[in-house]
Amino acid sequence: MEVTVRGKNLEVTPALRSYVEKHTDKVQRYFDKPVRINALLRISNKTETCEVTVFVDGVILRGVEKSDDMYKSIDLVFDKIERQIHKYKTRLAKRFKAKNVLSEQFIAAEPSKDEAAGEFDIVRTKHFTLSPMSAEEAILQMNLLGHSFFMFINADTDEPALVYRRNDGRYGLIEADN
Repeated sequence: MEVTVRGKNLEVTPALRSYVEKHTDKVQRYFDKPVRINALLRISNKTETCEVTVFVDGVILRGVEKSDDMYKSIDLVFDKIERQIHKYKTRLAKRFKAKNVLSEQFIAAEPSKDEAAGEFDIVRTKHFTLSPMSAEEAILQMNLLGHSFFMFINADTDEPALVYRRNDGRYGLIEADN
C-alpha cells in the first residue's frame, strides 16, 4: 500500500500522518490488491479540509470533508470512502471479477503560462485515458469520482461516449455519429 499525505497551509506532523495511515488500513482490508491513497490536508478560512483519493486496480474513490478539526475531517472522509465501497460493493466485485481493469485513469496537467488565453479562459487541462467499458460501468466510475459526467470508450460500439447526470437525477448517454 502506498500512502501519500500532503499539507496545504499546514505542516503535516507525524501524529497527523500516523492518524491518516491508521485509517488507510480500514480501506485496504476491502481489497486484495494494494491500494494507492493520496491525502491532502488543507486549512483555509478557519476550515480544516481532508481530501482523500483512493486508486485501486483502475477504480478511483474520492471523498472530501470539512470541519473545524482536522482529525474530525479525517474521520469523516474515511467514513465516506467506506460508505462508497459498501454502496458499490456488488458492482465493484463484478468489475474486478471481469478483469476489466483500467490503467492510469486521470493524468492531471496544469496549463502552461505560455498558452494564449483566447476568448474563453481555460484554467485547467486534464488528460486521461479513455478505456473500453459499458455505460453502466462508466456511471459507476462517475459516481465514485463524484463528477457529473464521464468520458469512456463504449465497449459495444468501440466509439467515444459520455455519460452525465441529468437535473432530474437520472443519467444520459451521448454518443458520436460518424
